[in-house]
Parts: sequence; C-alpha cells; structure tokens
Amino acid sequence: MDVFYNLFLSLYENTGINLTIIYDAYDRGRFIDGVYSTIWLSLSCLFFSLIIGLVGAWLQGSKFSFTKRIVQIYIQLFRNTPPLVQMYFFFFGVGALLPVVEGEFGIPEPMISAFSWAVISLAFFAGAFNVEIFRSGIEAVPKATIEAAEALGYSRTQAYIYIVLPLAFRVCLPSLTNNMVNLVKTTTLAYAIAVPELLYVSNQIWSDNSNVPEMMIVLLLVYFVLVGILVWGMSSWEKKLKLPGYGV
Repeated sequence: MDVFYNLFLSLYENTGINLTIIYDAYDRGRFIDGVYSTIWLSLSCLFFSLIIGLVGAWLQGSKFSFTKRIVQIYIQLFRNTPPLVQMYFFFFGVGALLPVVEGEFGIPEPMISAFSWAVISLAFFAGAFNVEIFRSGIEAVPKATIEAAEALGYSRTQAYIYIVLPLAFRVCLPSLTNNMVNLVKTTTLAYAIAVPELLYVSNQIWSDNSNVPEMMIVLLLVYFVLVGILVWGMSSWEKKLKLPGYGV
C-alpha cells in the first residue's frame, strides 16, 4: 500500500494534483469518517422519514377530523418551508430551550447532538412528502380490495398493514425512490450545524491543503456513487415487487 500512496504523492509533486485523502493518513482518516457519517445520516433519515410517512398516511384515513387536521398542518408546514430553515429552527431554536447535560470529562454539552438534530429535521422534512406519497398509493388500491379484507374479518389496522400497504407500496415506489434520492442529497445541509459529514470534512481538508478543485471532483463522484447505489437498489426492488395491475 505504501507504493500506492507514494504514487499519488509523486503525482502531487510532479503535476500539482493534490489528493491528500489518498497519500496522507490523517486526511484519509477524516475523509473515511465523513463518508461513514454521511451513510449513517442518510440511512437514519430514510428510516425515520418512512416511518413518519406510513404513520401519517394511516392517520389521514382516520375517522377523526382532528387527526386529519394535525397531519395536514404538519405536511403544509414542512413542505412549504426550506429544509435549512427547519434545521436551524430545531438546532438553534428548540435546542436552546433544552437543558445542558454533563458530558465526558465533566464538559457541558447539549442534550441532543447536532447529528441527532440533523436526523430529526431531515426526517420530518422528507416525511411530509412521504405522507402524501403513501396517501396517493393507498387511494390507488381499489375499495373492493379493502371491503374484501373487512369481509374476511380484518380490522382497519390489520387491513392497512397486511393488504393495503403492500399494494400501495408498489404503486408509490417510483415517487418514493425520487424522494429518497433527494433526501440523501439534502443531507449535505447538515454541514450548516457542524455535523462532520462528507461535505463538512471535505471543506476542512481543502481549507488545510488548498486543493479545492480535487476535493470538489472527489466529492461529486462519491455522491454520484452513493446515490447511484440507492437508485440501483430501489429499481431492482421495484422490479421484484411488480405485480400485474399495480405500479408502473
């Protein structure tokens, strides 16, 4: 591996192309940690946004107008405001109201970390879109199917989980994939509250080494690969779940 690292060091000395994330152990470690942080942040946001979407879509079908109104307020609030503003609201607004706890070595620290606030804000943001996506999928399921489930003794919750949701999921999967891709790209906003994700550590690296063009190219390629893997996985899943009469 030393030969490989020295090759990129020689590349820098001979051409000026400075890829410190390869030949410098410190920058390489920082960059790898940033990639891991971005992946973990993306997976966490995707998971919780899906949960919010499923619960919100189920509540929209409630018999109580109060729950429907609450869900609609949530959707309009988070769909019609910028995600960066929402992140600042949670981090600087709500976070300032929470007590400070004693951390490691007795140093005071916020009760909720910047990473957690990023997950909360982005999950709520994407979840608002997921609610509408799942709602459209549920409405595409024929009422006769729901009536048949009820005739077989299924409760509303059981019919939703075992009958409606699997069929609705197939219908809304293309739209859901698009929202998930946008969410992964939106995780770069966590840079604004000092979450050490990919963009944040890349900025630190190019500030230390003045290699902005190289790091921007690497950053673009890494996100292209990450999003490409997500799109490939979701497309493969969509093909496997496809049923005649449902989905695209």
